[in-house]
Amino acid sequence: MFDKLKLVEARYEELDHLMANPEVMTDLPRLQQYAREQSDLTDLVAAYRAYRQAVTALDEAQTMAYETDDAELKALAQEEIEQQQTTIDRLDQEIRLLLLPSDPNDAKDVIMEIRQGEGGDEAGLFAGDLYRMYVRYAELRGWKVEVNSTTESDTGGMKEVIFEIRGEGAYSRMKYEGGVHRVQRVPVTEARGRIHTSTATVAVLPEVEPTEFEIKSDEIRLDVFRAGGHGGQGVNTTDSAVRLVYRAGTPDEIVVTCQDGRSQIKNRDKAMAVLRARLYAREQEKQDRELSSSRLAQVGTGERAEKIRTYNFPQDRITDHRIGQNFSNLPGVLAGNLDKIIDALIVHDNAERLQASGIA
Repeated sequence: MFDKLKLVEARYEELDHLMANPEVMTDLPRLQQYAREQSDLTDLVAAYRAYRQAVTALDEAQTMAYETDDAELKALAQEEIEQQQTTIDRLDQEIRLLLLPSDPNDAKDVIMEIRQGEGGDEAGLFAGDLYRMYVRYAELRGWKVEVNSTTESDTGGMKEVIFEIRGEGAYSRMKYEGGVHRVQRVPVTEARGRIHTSTATVAVLPEVEPTEFEIKSDEIRLDVFRAGGHGGQGVNTTDSAVRLVYRAGTPDEIVVTCQDGRSQIKNRDKAMAVLRARLYAREQEKQDRELSSSRLAQVGTGERAEKIRTYNFPQDRITDHRIGQNFSNLPGVLAGNLDKIIDALIVHDNAERLQASGIA
């Protein structure tokens, strides 16, 4: 590991010299390329240098503790030894995590799809609860939410909602939310007070630029139609709604509908973004199954068959089945306080990745 770190630091210093070269300074694309590469290495180099400094300080403190006969100096040296050892242990773990390959999608914005599952009207109400939970979470983190498409149920729930979350680190955290969510509670329509179990499906897709994943025009069919709001409200008088049907290379056609916007062009662009994200995620799933042995690492790529979390209202308990951990304060979580769950998933995921990498 430390041989690799020496090479990384040498490359970091080489980039300093390259960017100071007059020829490079006048070549903006090359200068930007070197700057991006150095930026990617900055945290790792800083941690490695801090590690070396802590090791040096530890050696000096150990020498002092061994050589001095002064009780007070020996006590100070022992205190320094403990402090530097703690720093070394922390930096060692940080360096190992920084050496892991980063998820290239982590910096991307997110397209999320929530659909009601088993449970009828109650499943639709639960899907609506999840949607509002994610919107509130996004607001707490300063992210922006834009709805692409919604299909409401007759009871005020959501049969389906597709929306975008834009903000720094959105995908890096939201990717852990993909899968089947299950709720156990007494529905508002239940007269006998019996607990029902319902489900909703969440898909988390990294937003993909057109240059990253090309969709040929002859692979899709574009339909336009007049949008209509729930209960007859907000019916448009123009054909602004868009339906894209994709067939190329798939056993079943993929259909994306977008009608929430009043502009056909904007609805088409949003539908294309969703379709592109779905196709990209499908390719990522295929690669993940081939390259990764960690089930948790695949969460958020669009896999929908696995039950990932249960929300038990009578017991005020949320169970994340991937890590076998329980959380309380269900109302607070539904109000957007998701960090404690997502942080636990990140810690577990990092531990699995470290173990799989062989540098744990």
